[in-house]
Amino acid sequence: MGVTYKYFGAPDGATAARVPISMRPEELGGDELGMNGMFTKIKPETMAAMVLTGIEGVPLHKVPPLELVVLHPDYAVVKLPMTVVDPLRDIGEEAVGAAAFIWSTVPDRGGPRDAFNVYQLLHEWQDFSKRLHDAGHQPYCLVWP
Repeated sequence: MGVTYKYFGAPDGATAARVPISMRPEELGGDELGMNGMFTKIKPETMAAMVLTGIEGVPLHKVPPLELVVLHPDYAVVKLPMTVVDPLRDIGEEAVGAAAFIWSTVPDRGGPRDAFNVYQLLHEWQDFSKRLHDAGHQPYCLVWP
């Protein structure tokens, strides 16, 4: 079965906390804020580590924890640090490729290991980062089994 993660943008934690109440997870194609969210099987903490380790050069043990916004018996909403999406907005192809390669070589970590898969994922996140920035939103993740 596994866990599904839906990344979305919201202007603040109060708005983000209302997203799961306003819609059932299977109805979440885009979210109530008009931004197209992203469904993935990649954990938010892995995504944070992938960006910060590969692009910002932060050691894995220094990656900041996620902030819990809502913990409900059926779902949770977590906030990702802005430092996870901001660095992606302005980097070019070479930096995305380098970040993907760096992450694929980091020992003792979860998530995709293939550099090309990481490269594609970082490109999706780059697009997501630009949409968040344009809307003035912060990154959140809805987690449910």
